[in-house]
Amino acid sequence: MTSPSLDKADAADTLTGGPRRSRVRGGRRGHGGRRGRAGRGGVPLPLLLSALVGAAFLALPLLALLIRAPWRSMPDLLTSAEVWQALQLSLVCATAATAVSLVIGVPLAWLLARVEFPGRGLVRALVTLPLVLPPVVGGVALLMALGRNGVVGRWLDDWFGLTLPFTTAGVVVAEAFVAMPFLVISVEGALRAADPRYEEAASTLGASRFTAFRRVTLPLIAPGIAAGAVLAWARALGEFGATITFAGNFPGRTQTMPLAVYLALQSDPEAAIALSLVLLAVSVAVLAGLRDRWMTAS
Repeated sequence: MTSPSLDKADAADTLTGGPRRSRVRGGRRGHGGRRGRAGRGGVPLPLLLSALVGAAFLALPLLALLIRAPWRSMPDLLTSAEVWQALQLSLVCATAATAVSLVIGVPLAWLLARVEFPGRGLVRALVTLPLVLPPVVGGVALLMALGRNGVVGRWLDDWFGLTLPFTTAGVVVAEAFVAMPFLVISVEGALRAADPRYEEAASTLGASRFTAFRRVTLPLIAPGIAAGAVLAWARALGEFGATITFAGNFPGRTQTMPLAVYLALQSDPEAAIALSLVLLAVSVAVLAGLRDRWMTAS
């Protein structure tokens, strides 16, 4: 015999359909979960093959560079006078170009991120233009602007006796021209992500806008500034087109590592490979330094 309580429960289930709905819902959830796992785990074969081809296309030239590197003669090649001059000049000019980018690029990024003014979109487009502009065209534009007969260069020569083309200072200018957009974009993104209420609070406490920028904003966006500076430095270190067009290729004065690679490839391929490996090592170091920031952002 069944108990009256069980009979009442069965009757209630029969009237409401509770267990049946629970079983149906549970079954649907289970079926959906299996479908989701299968969808996430399965990789379509065409996409997998295309991805592998893309990875091989990017990795194969770098692997070939490592395979063909003259490892035994590498110390002699890297310590030769010509290579050392190019390496030293590249490091000095890239650092100077990064410093110039910091001095004028951070205020420009703040202006684009914090101030509403007519033509801001146009200014932002001009800032990002060197990213897509062919470097040789950038070098020609620099010659037209800062050359001895340029729009501004003639006045620099007449008033101050300052000549930038085909000088070490010209290398710094060319590298800063192509590298500063990386810094501006990075700093502007950090400024847009920072809460402006901290600056407003500092202003209500009597701080001027510049003091709020210096004491509040800069510490908040310091990681973005550091990331942009590293990217700008790496871009300046590898600059070729604008440098050779605006500053020339004079050993010990304007011949940076990319120019030395191009010149050595015609007469001493092993030295070209050695210099290329140095640039590759710098690029890997930059990626390793920014890896934590990218992983945090993602």
